[in-house]
Amino acid sequence: MSIKLIALDMDGTLLNSHGKILTSTKEAVKKALDRGIKVVLCSGRPIAGLQHYMDELGIEGSAEYVVTLNGAITRDADDDIITKDLVPNSLYRKMAAFAIEHKIPFNIVDVDSRIITSNHDINPMVYVQAYENKVTLYVRAPEEMPDDLEIAKGCFVGDSDLLNQWEKEIRKVFGKDLYVVRADDHFIELLNPRVSKGNGLKELCQNLNISSKEVMAVGDERNDISMFAFAGTAVCMDNGSAEAKKHADFITSSNDEDGISKAFNKFIF
Repeated sequence: MSIKLIALDMDGTLLNSHGKILTSTKEAVKKALDRGIKVVLCSGRPIAGLQHYMDELGIEGSAEYVVTLNGAITRDADDDIITKDLVPNSLYRKMAAFAIEHKIPFNIVDVDSRIITSNHDINPMVYVQAYENKVTLYVRAPEEMPDDLEIAKGCFVGDSDLLNQWEKEIRKVFGKDLYVVRADDHFIELLNPRVSKGNGLKELCQNLNISSKEVMAVGDERNDISMFAFAGTAVCMDNGSAEAKKHADFITSSNDEDGISKAFNKFIF
């Protein structure tokens, strides 16, 4: 069965180790789009952090799509929301209190891509998160925010040793109410339990009447495994984590060695 939709992770997959899109990747994506194949960025980033790359790749218009915030919000390329699964405000307050009690840097991302933290001493990774996504960083306590604030995800942030120390407890406290995913060494993300990249991709494909067998997913990390489980063809980058590789059908070259174009050539062209 031919592939009709390609789901691409961003960091470590679409972007090389310098945060750029390889020329070979741009050419492969253009070739796919010209053939009518949907190319969907699937990322933990908000839309503000993806729009530049969509423009660079020519992913535009109401008939193209993007899965943002690990599947919490799916939009078309004209920025209209297709689906959203959000975090209750009460759990935002519970996460913020936990972070303050245990001195763990924490922030949320709302549906408008704003990053909001109650930490006055801001962890450098939070600045990096705001800079990379080209969004505004707000320092606000939960009680300063409206009770109906729409929250896409919470993020415990910091160096790997700190998050390794607290990951088990975070899963214990919040795992019954939220989907907890270790996006990488520096981020533990908490989302609506319906949320995952795989579920966001599934909901989109249902709207487009595309079967899972017609989907190829390309990623590199643990938060891409749910995409791999849904897609008929799962491709992991050679620079990917050992856990992600276990769930892939094929290991392509690294994000610095034309891995995406090689996967496209193998399975699509």
